[in-house]
Amino acid sequence: MQTKETGLLEQYTGSLSQRIEREYYISEKYYRDDVKRGLRNSDGTGVPIGVTRVGSVLGYMIEDGVRVPVPGQLYYRGIELNEIVEAHRKAGTFGFEEVAFLLLMGFLPSQWELDRFKEIMDRARKLPPGFTEDMIMKNPSRNIMNKLARSVLSLYSYDENPDDLSLDNVLLQSVKLVGAFPSIVANAYSVKRHYFEGGSLHIHFPIEGLSTAENFLRMIRPNTKYTEEEARLLDMMLMVHAEHGGGNNSTFVCRALSSSGTDTYSAIAGAVGSLKGPLHGGANAKVMEMFRYVKENVDPKDDGSIKDYLAKLLNKQAGDRSGKLYGLGHAVYTISDPRAVLLKKYARHLAEVKGFAEDFELLEKIEAFGIPMIQAKTGSDTPMCANVDMYSGLVYTMLGIPEDVFTPLFASARIAGWCANRMEEVLTCHRIMRPAYRAMTKRVHYEPMSARPEHYAHEKG
Repeated sequence: MQTKETGLLEQYTGSLSQRIEREYYISEKYYRDDVKRGLRNSDGTGVPIGVTRVGSVLGYMIEDGVRVPVPGQLYYRGIELNEIVEAHRKAGTFGFEEVAFLLLMGFLPSQWELDRFKEIMDRARKLPPGFTEDMIMKNPSRNIMNKLARSVLSLYSYDENPDDLSLDNVLLQSVKLVGAFPSIVANAYSVKRHYFEGGSLHIHFPIEGLSTAENFLRMIRPNTKYTEEEARLLDMMLMVHAEHGGGNNSTFVCRALSSSGTDTYSAIAGAVGSLKGPLHGGANAKVMEMFRYVKENVDPKDDGSIKDYLAKLLNKQAGDRSGKLYGLGHAVYTISDPRAVLLKKYARHLAEVKGFAEDFELLEKIEAFGIPMIQAKTGSDTPMCANVDMYSGLVYTMLGIPEDVFTPLFASARIAGWCANRMEEVLTCHRIMRPAYRAMTKRVHYEPMSARPEHYAHEKG
């Protein structure tokens, strides 16, 4: 409920916004030469700020100073993601636990090491006594990412040695967080569903011996039921989202915070806040929002109507009027995003089983028609591909996962990569990140109050 005081505050800030906007304005001419907007070079490549052995992304080669597009590849500790996924699909095993081990430890586990790690994960998934009641159920949040960040920060209070930066302790904290994230997300969703949507409150505890994917599905569903195919598809989603090179925004935030010597919980909470953004982890929800606009306004069997509506989206005449086709294009990948390729390969059958085949085909048409339309609008002939967000939202929807859980589930996978990058930063860099900004302010003298103009005299009265 809005109080009189709140209304006065809004009136006050609203009256200042136009002038403040002028004071913050910076001309495009200043973003030249060595000033890197968004840490990007003029050709769109990222500015190197460090070295990593955790993950790497390949979307193009540099030959004679020119970018040459190549099919996308994603490597975890030097091993191509596609190899890992295909090996587990062939063996009929769940792979996220092995991926988490690989990222954190730096090497593939033996069978005994993997079995032991899974036993540790069984324990790590159990939240501290009273945590769900005190930190999740009390003061519930409408946004699960917000609740996740707050929960991560509150885990500091449950840690007897939270500020110890020794490798043993940071590894211990990391393993606990990898286990805890899916449990926090599942419980936070159940609480949100109850308090804000009027649903029954179901809190299901993780069961030992199940994979992360299996536990998450049973914890988030009132009846705890799931199929083998659903669990394996979610397991693949966790694998493809576990890491994406140190240059993505949330990992950079985690490493920047870690470079200051702060505790694990503060660094990871910062990464969660970054991933919440619609230009990062929240992009899959934006794709689904755009997809709903498309479905409501086109005939899926009429290619012309699809192209016409995509043109309206690009021209800011429809949808959220951002002028964007979400899910198309990537900062690194050009010809293909290997994660999107895997999703398209293995999600198609479930789409047919669950009645989403037409939706899947419509997304493929948006990809096929949208890319050349963007290229024509921008005047670029650089190859462009659909990124993982184009299909991940529909996959989550097929699995019965609500839209407000998309990004928290992404975080439940990426926590493995964040923790690995944090350990690398703490172990190897030993220097705080300190970027520079070029000041373009004009130097002026301080004016006494009597000499200042009455800027808002017209608003008085």
